[in-house]
Amino acid sequence: MSPGFVPGNRLTLLQGSDNYFPALLSAIALADREIYLETYIFSDDAVGHAVADALAAAARRGVQVNLTVDGFGGRNFPSTFRNRLDAAGVRCLLYRPEIGTFHLRRHRLRRLHRKLVVVDACIAFVGGINIADDLGAGKGQPHLDYAVRVDGPLVSDILQAMRRMWEIVAWANLKRRFRSPPLAQANIRPVGEQSAAFVIRDNIRHRNAILHAYIAAINAAKDEILLANAYFFPGVRFGRALYAAARRGVRISILLQGKTDHPLLRYATQALYSASIQAGIRIFEYEHSLMHAKVAVIDGHWATIGSSNIDPFSLLLAKEANIVVQDATLAKELHASLHDALRNGALEISPTALTRQPWPSRLLRWLSYGAVRALLGLAGYSRRHWQASDDAPSKAP
Repeated sequence: MSPGFVPGNRLTLLQGSDNYFPALLSAIALADREIYLETYIFSDDAVGHAVADALAAAARRGVQVNLTVDGFGGRNFPSTFRNRLDAAGVRCLLYRPEIGTFHLRRHRLRRLHRKLVVVDACIAFVGGINIADDLGAGKGQPHLDYAVRVDGPLVSDILQAMRRMWEIVAWANLKRRFRSPPLAQANIRPVGEQSAAFVIRDNIRHRNAILHAYIAAINAAKDEILLANAYFFPGVRFGRALYAAARRGVRISILLQGKTDHPLLRYATQALYSASIQAGIRIFEYEHSLMHAKVAVIDGHWATIGSSNIDPFSLLLAKEANIVVQDATLAKELHASLHDALRNGALEISPTALTRQPWPSRLLRWLSYGAVRALLGLAGYSRRHWQASDDAPSKAP
């Protein structure tokens, strides 16, 4: 199903935390009615404290502040921020709080991975950036990551999804007093000329909405597909769509992590490099800093920015949110940013480099690939749900 595109928006691309957080903090400081914020991680660091201070100040001046933090990604939130925010009047909820040893069961893996903000029903932020400092403690460069500020009619769709999530989590947490009527009405007046759709993944009505949006765009691609994704382990349908596009002569480049915080998934992804390169797909690894981007540009007019990786966690389990854009201006800006990252911060993986790797390295990749597949099986997903494409060339290391 094609997403419903809404015209009349003004979209501002925000690359990295150094652009995102000043814009977010400025919007929070100007709020006078209502704030909704969802995040997977809310870190006990300089950025976490700055955002917490801004939310507390807004609540103290009478703004209704609704904050939802994932119970696993933000498992330290209750001990670091909750009492302080509660005292200021911020309404805080945890999505599926962790209350025991982690078990590899499907329902425990269903996390709130969205990164969304709506301020006064007229400004929204959608992207992949957590409430976390990626510049402190000698980390050097900000993560390669993106968000979009949205002004215009699309804010109504984003706000509706956030209010629905708030009601569900409030009910699950037995917080009846938090289930109050909304204070602000969405501003649906056109303020620009850009068309976009808000696409979510959940376990009810929108199980495959983000996946279908990607596949529809890939199937329609005629010239170029440029993907940047932090965690890339595509399933059958996504893989088939990419390989079919490559056979049509579409130029495909995929930018992945060179430095990683999840080695197992990275090594598993590397097991797919050989088949992809044989198919004519160019693979790059970003080395300048950590890369947490979840974005794509297709044919210079279609783009997506959001929280969803192309991996089983995002596409089968987690609650995710992306903005999908049909606009040459934003697509061109994102395309230029990604090409700059390819030129100045990434290394292309060559077939020669793969064949020259020592056998222990190749064995590690395939053991990791098998381990990830086994973990998917333990979580309740069989091979037919998630595997490399049958249309791929031979995947021998």
